[in-house]
Amino acid sequence: MKKIYLDHSATSPLDREVFEEMKPYFSLKFGNASSLHSFGREAYEAVERGRERVAKVLNCKPNEVFFTSGGTEADNWALKGVALASKGKKHIITSSIEHHAVLHTCQYLEKNGYEVTYLPVDGYGFVKPEDVEDAVRKDTFIISVMHANNEIGTIEPIEEIGRIAREKGVYFHSDGVQSFCKIPTDVNKLNVDMFSISAHKFYGPKGIGALYIREGTTLEPLLHGGGHERGMRSGTENVPGIVGLGAASEIGSKRMERDAEKMIALRDRLVRETLKIKDSWLNGHPVKRLPNNAHFCFSLIEGESLILYLDEKGIAASTGSACSSKSLEPSHVLLRIGLKHEEAHGSLRITLGRENTREEMDYMLKVLPEQVEKLRELSPFKTKKQLSSFKSTE
Repeated sequence: MKKIYLDHSATSPLDREVFEEMKPYFSLKFGNASSLHSFGREAYEAVERGRERVAKVLNCKPNEVFFTSGGTEADNWALKGVALASKGKKHIITSSIEHHAVLHTCQYLEKNGYEVTYLPVDGYGFVKPEDVEDAVRKDTFIISVMHANNEIGTIEPIEEIGRIAREKGVYFHSDGVQSFCKIPTDVNKLNVDMFSISAHKFYGPKGIGALYIREGTTLEPLLHGGGHERGMRSGTENVPGIVGLGAASEIGSKRMERDAEKMIALRDRLVRETLKIKDSWLNGHPVKRLPNNAHFCFSLIEGESLILYLDEKGIAASTGSACSSKSLEPSHVLLRIGLKHEEAHGSLRITLGRENTREEMDYMLKVLPEQVEKLRELSPFKTKKQLSSFKSTE
């Protein structure tokens, strides 16, 4: 049975070309980038080349790119680092649908004397810029709003939010883990001071990411030691990972437009046909969303059961964030956009990649209605009255 992978927002396969570039740095070119001899210089040059490649995609200076272990560390560093350097200011603004890397960091800071405003979102998952402006106080030191939501795919108006932050003299951080190399991420146009990325979301290796930090932004390091990354992030550089991040960034940027065009065509057909299933609906904005994301809910079923049924048919998908996939709690994102608990439990996130085909979508569209119907037949709540009480696509 052929396997079909439709969970690219959880992780993506390592690009073969990226892997080929990384390979020498595992064995032949193994030097420590901080060493002065030729082995070290070779590694150092690879690190700086990776930095330049990432900077080109972000349209920033190479010295504004700092390597991390991934998006989670980058998000933590942006919030905690600025908090430590905030000189008495204690107020943070974020959205209620952020990734847990941001939300849990905010909750940690709350336990340590900081105040956090969690902004509401509308039914599409949009943060209203006017709500951001109204929430700013004299002691606000950072605003953190994601570029695109990892579950429902909605692209946030961060350019406008960034303008507000700049006018108010407040730092603005955005989690760009899901958007980088899928949609344009020019940090100057987006008006961000910090921007988080993670390589494995765009065909790079796991365990490597970066935080863009605009020149002049003041934040403290989280890791102390040998003073790597110009004293901002100590720890021996992950040279193969950095090479992979740089290569994946360059390849992803070059392919972004044609990949997006292909995925949008597949996604839109998938959405159109899936919504023919009775009592199903699309979550997130129908147009202002990531090109590869389609997020559905189906009444009277459990999303986890649907994932297992699809897996038996060779299809890999998810209910939402992979980081929370083993939790039995409904998605905080779906609850914040107004769904009831029982509605939120019946979710399915499909996230496409550059290798997916129309034939795979044909198979998905054949299997999905069958599996939804099967689960509804097994449901103890399958009465017409209860079915009609759920959200309708009409």
